[in-house]
Amino acid sequence: MTQLRALIFDFDGVIADTEPLHFAGLQKTLREIGIDLTESDYFANYLGYDDRGCFLAALTAHARPIDPTTLRQLMERKAAAYLESVKDHSVIFPGVAELVREAAGRHPLAIASGALRHEIEYILEQAGLRKEFSHVTSAEDVTRGKPDPQPFLLAMEALRRLRDPALTPNSCLVIEDSLPGIRGAKAAGMKVLAVANTHSFQDLHEADAMTSNLKQVNLSELHARLWPSR
Repeated sequence: MTQLRALIFDFDGVIADTEPLHFAGLQKTLREIGIDLTESDYFANYLGYDDRGCFLAALTAHARPIDPTTLRQLMERKAAAYLESVKDHSVIFPGVAELVREAAGRHPLAIASGALRHEIEYILEQAGLRKEFSHVTSAEDVTRGKPDPQPFLLAMEALRRLRDPALTPNSCLVIEDSLPGIRGAKAAGMKVLAVANTHSFQDLHEADAMTSNLKQVNLSELHARLWPSR
């Protein structure tokens, strides 16, 4: 009988309230090359993509030429602006630390995120949560970002290698906050809990379960609902 064996967390918008900081960094960097990005446009069309995906989308939408050097420079400038702002903010969502520590006592945990590794590591260390995660899949590890399932499958394979050889996609619970993330996790064959930190329930309806915030999550109840006994 299949049951919950591992949890895979998205990072931005799930563990850390960093989406406003990502938006500010992206907006600042795009403005330097004459592209205006509004907050509503960001949350409607860019949320859930990694930095590369965001810049590709913005350059394409404004009919700008795309070359590897320009793309790399834009990503570096945005990353620097973002990391500087993170140092001035406490960004962990309420309830996250408690849920992560409870879950880590029961199951292996991983992160599958489009954020850069040093950004994830820095925030987790500051929050005292890094040791709870057996593995981190970050933007540097993938060739195809969400909504492709690759980030989730890489995270699962790492947990299988490190912690649980019997791990399968349908025994993994992914916690996400965006539609690209939900679709990527579902494409990987995993169950998804959506947390409405950045989108409404209506926007997240493709998930298997939804919650307003992680403070409200009861792991035992969620397990029973998503993996019912036959």
